[in-house]
Amino acid sequence: MRRLVLIVVVILLVCGSVYLGTASSSRPSYEPVKIVDMGDQAPDFLLEDTAGNKVSLASLRGKVVLVNFWATWCPPCRAEMPSMEKLNEAMAGEDFVMLAINVEENGRSVVPEFLNKSPHKFSVLYDDQGIAQNLYGVYKFPESYVIRKDGIIDDKIIGAIDWAHPTTIEYFKELAKG
Repeated sequence: MRRLVLIVVVILLVCGSVYLGTASSSRPSYEPVKIVDMGDQAPDFLLEDTAGNKVSLASLRGKVVLVNFWATWCPPCRAEMPSMEKLNEAMAGEDFVMLAINVEENGRSVVPEFLNKSPHKFSVLYDDQGIAQNLYGVYKFPESYVIRKDGIIDDKIIGAIDWAHPTTIEYFKELAKG
């Protein structure tokens, strides 16, 4: 039994690696300037949202911005979205914007169906060419960046968290004040 479980795990890992390798092979390759981290100036990007509007990070200067890289196939990404929605609601009326950047090549076909089943009011952007993903050096999902009003990255979070935790909401409210 133990050997069978080990074989199944190895097969799943190999299949997952093959899928990820083929899923990213048709994308143009952009080399990140460097992997961005806390204290760095947030790289600007221009992406399209689900309504067809162009959104640039530079246009949001003066607001606190939460940039979240995600994919519909990512269980932790999907799991944290309800708490992201609660944070977005808690920050209504503040100098705050949430951008959920979908990194899938086929995002324009899979995201609308996902949002029909799990609607959210925060902005969802398409990065089907991997431009922002490569600028930020993102390869783990979800991966999020908290960008201060001055455009500097205040925090980088790898993995899902509870965005609606009172301490987290207070952190964003303090950033929005200053």
